[in-house]
Amino acid sequence: MTQASSVLAPEPRRSATLAESGIRYSSVWTSGTSTTGATHPYSPFRDNGDNTILIVDDLPENLSVLGELLQSAGYRVKVANAGRVALHLAAQEPRPSLILLDIMMPEMDGHEVLRQLHSNVDTRDVPVIFLTAMSADEDEQRAFDDGIADYIIKPIKPAVVLARVRNQLLVRKARHFLQDQNQGLEAEIGRRMHENELIQTVSMCALAHLAETRDSETGNHLQRTQSYVRLLAIRLAHHPRFAALLDNKYIETLTRSAPLHDIGKVGVPDHILLKPGKHTPEEWEIMKTHTLLGSEAISLAERDIDASVEFLTPAKEIVRWHHERWDGGGYPDGLAGEAIPLSARLMALADVFDALISKRVYKDALPFDAVRRIISEERGRQFDPDITDTFLAGCEEFEAIALHLGLES
Repeated sequence: MTQASSVLAPEPRRSATLAESGIRYSSVWTSGTSTTGATHPYSPFRDNGDNTILIVDDLPENLSVLGELLQSAGYRVKVANAGRVALHLAAQEPRPSLILLDIMMPEMDGHEVLRQLHSNVDTRDVPVIFLTAMSADEDEQRAFDDGIADYIIKPIKPAVVLARVRNQLLVRKARHFLQDQNQGLEAEIGRRMHENELIQTVSMCALAHLAETRDSETGNHLQRTQSYVRLLAIRLAHHPRFAALLDNKYIETLTRSAPLHDIGKVGVPDHILLKPGKHTPEEWEIMKTHTLLGSEAISLAERDIDASVEFLTPAKEIVRWHHERWDGGGYPDGLAGEAIPLSARLMALADVFDALISKRVYKDALPFDAVRRIISEERGRQFDPDITDTFLAGCEEFEAIALHLGLES
């Protein structure tokens, strides 16, 4: 049992007793101002409604003294003379902004009340001040270890109580302000990041479509190959060889980059790019330069801003090396095996698959079963073996994408 204050206030009026639910006496004072009508100088509130304090003590005289003190300072007061009452009131509207809690109470002491308050998502963030006659250093240390906000020893000094209450409420108010600010900043950062991603996507698509205008026969080739690359990357994300690289962020960047793979074709002369028949050896050498023209264009853009742009890294890899072969027989640099960036290996298979199933003026589209055989035969020759296996295992999904995105057979 706690030690009572030597100054007693009149018995508070009661409201909403909880006896019918087996919970002992509770009471609420409601007031926002002192007897003069002005806000008390100790109160940090200016009509914002966040001024409810719950007092918990098993002695009515202590509840009365503290209740009148805080009421006169402009606070709304809720009181409870037992732990179970306190837990109930703490979770009810208006929820308290601060709890003054006695330690030595029958049935449920202050430490158990504190533990249950902290275990409830609705009350765990409410600051608690222990107000107790227990003055030993080890009692105070235990209280702070348990997570109280402050510790006041009885008999109380009214000015000290008001100052400690005011400080805790100001801290709580500041914490909520910072949380609101942080949430606002996070929302703004998220909005700007999303806006930047849209700008990246639009810029890449605009460049890709610029290249596509040079060769109108490709139809929805850009959208289809982009979808193939994304699906391949997702299916390979848990493969031991690729899991470290293929996280969600990389897959999204890779997907945005895929449509740029043939951007270098804007630098190929029309009479070669649009030739309806087979290229001569000389023409083919010029045609192959589109990989170098495209990657150099991106590198020049980076040099113009004097910075390396992270999201353009997969784009440069795809543009330069998507015609390399696993066995080293590709172009422009004759890379082989793991020396070919993963982004380019994915694009290589996606690009060839779409080219084989698409009709051109110089060739007919091949049926899906024939394309599967060709790609299977190129496993370990033109294509990474594991990427090939993943494609073949889910080839129906890739074929469905082709049909959905306007494949003309």
